[in-house]
Amino acid sequence: MAGRKPLAAAEQRGPEFVGATPADMAAQESGARNALALVEENASALAQRLGYEGALTVGTLEDEIRFYQRRTVEAILETGKRLLLLKEITPHGEFAQRVELLGFAKTTAFRFMQAAAKTAKSSKLELLSSQVKNASAFLELVTHDDDVLENLQEMDDIDRLSASQLRERLRQAEQDVKFAAEKRAKAEERADKAEKKLAGNRPTVVPLDERVADFQKEVADRQILIEKAVEAHHQSAIALEAWWTHEVTSAADYDPEAPAPLPRPVALAALHLQDALTRLAQMVGAAQHEFDQRFGADLAESRQYLMQEAADAAA
Repeated sequence: MAGRKPLAAAEQRGPEFVGATPADMAAQESGARNALALVEENASALAQRLGYEGALTVGTLEDEIRFYQRRTVEAILETGKRLLLLKEITPHGEFAQRVELLGFAKTTAFRFMQAAAKTAKSSKLELLSSQVKNASAFLELVTHDDDVLENLQEMDDIDRLSASQLRERLRQAEQDVKFAAEKRAKAEERADKAEKKLAGNRPTVVPLDERVADFQKEVADRQILIEKAVEAHHQSAIALEAWWTHEVTSAADYDPEAPAPLPRPVALAALHLQDALTRLAQMVGAAQHEFDQRFGADLAESRQYLMQEAADAAA
């Protein structure tokens, strides 16, 4: 009819796959599988580090967490392991909700996770975990370094201490460690002063090769770092090229005969690496020129002498 306004196009509603092409759906499915495989790989690696041998499923971990909540120090460690693993395999943002559903306060869950992670790394804390029976007392231990914990290993009554008693022992152990460190520092300072005073009263003749030994070591150490940095730049170039090739060839519309120019972000990354290599080359060239100005003539004579000496020895 004359004068009637045309209707707007109908808005598409429904699941995300509505309107998607088979290639789109295949790419989404592949991405989901890859993400799941990465999660499972990370969780398996964490399980191996923690010494966990159970099933890596949300249901199994939550059931085992509830079981170990009813135990003491062992429960803390086993619960902490499973909380770490549960955090690893749950999607981002869900872990806090699952912890709440399990009846944990966030601070308690964090302390259990901290206890498990630190005990897995510290042999001293692992030993004390079998001696201390009080859960609160054990959690006091987790917050201290190995040098303090070492002072507690020989205590005969540590398995009978309450959290407050152990806290007092730890405070005393910290003071003992601090006192011992100060005592060592003062003794080293006195010895250093005595050595310097003695050295000042006698002539010192040190061979040249010993006097330049520290310099040579510094050069060698620095060379290792430089070579590692240059090799890292080299590997970065290889990795960038491999990554971009994969991006191009794995695209749904990939045509091996069509040109594939670098997009601006990739080109900028490559330019950044090229600039870094150029600056490095310029610095090396400048350093070589300066070195040749200072030592070139002397070293040329030394090199000729060493070559002649080697030839004479071979003859």
